[in-house]
Amino acid sequence: MASKTIACRLLDTKKIAYTLHEYEWDENNLDAKHVANLVGLPYEQVFKTLVLKGDKTGVVMTCIPANSELNMKALSSISGNKKVEMVPVKDIQSLTGYIRGGVSPLGVKKRYPLYVDKSASAYDTISISAGKRGLQIFLNGTEFIEITDAKTADLT
Repeated sequence: MASKTIACRLLDTKKIAYTLHEYEWDENNLDAKHVANLVGLPYEQVFKTLVLKGDKTGVVMTCIPANSELNMKALSSISGNKKVEMVPVKDIQSLTGYIRGGVSPLGVKKRYPLYVDKSASAYDTISISAGKRGLQIFLNGTEFIEITDAKTADLT
């Protein structure tokens, strides 16, 4: 059994039901669709976490389905920015405490605004990173949105 991550402990303190799912990860294939195939969920239920920087607000995070591309204009609009851009990979760990391929929207070192694609609330089970490569958390989409105080919108 995988050891609990900060993200898991956060869910435990909030008494949120979840299950952990381990998989073999590969440095050259950290793509969310690949993860979905390995954990056995449809792409639309596996949410990838992206870290961006807005021109007005600074760092923001978003979770979107594995099979989707982020609509930068939609995220800019909902987050109060004129434009947003992806944070360079080299900066992800210093900003979040996590490394690429293992960025969880839970237990981030500093709390940033989180924007989740509205489709998450349609699923009893979604998957997010547990905060390390090779480990996913399955939990209820609506509960995930509630405990993170995320704003939801059509982001893809």
